[in-house]
Amino acid sequence: MTLTFNGRAFAALLAVTALLALIALYGAPYPFVRGFLGDVIAVGWAYLVYRTFIRARVMTLAVAALLTGYAVEFGQYLARVYGWQLEQPVLRVVLGSVPDWWDVLAYTVGFVVVLMLSLGKERRQQKADLLNARMRASLRARR
Repeated sequence: MTLTFNGRAFAALLAVTALLALIALYGAPYPFVRGFLGDVIAVGWAYLVYRTFIRARVMTLAVAALLTGYAVEFGQYLARVYGWQLEQPVLRVVLGSVPDWWDVLAYTVGFVVVLMLSLGKERRQQKADLLNARMRASLRARR
């Protein structure tokens, strides 16, 4: 695991940030989109934050993103139990204020989606690398 900067992950992070902002601003009439789908996407957002600045295995970063979601939900639970409140309205929207098991399910679904997308990308890259290696070997054999 090393610190780095991944430009592609950063570009994706900006796009997902814009999508989450749109969901926060205009998703109120659609509780499933704002409540559940927003939390699914939030795990992908956390994954992209980590991916932008940390070079590590997909599983490591995906688990870190999942645990981030769980930690937010646990923080909401503790806030409810001890009567704590966030004074900043923006933080209340971003972090939420009501603990819910559906959020935990949404974070888990987001984790699975991140794994499927990332591992699918890795498989496509491996196939492309194999094809390139075969083509180079074929070109060398023709010389």
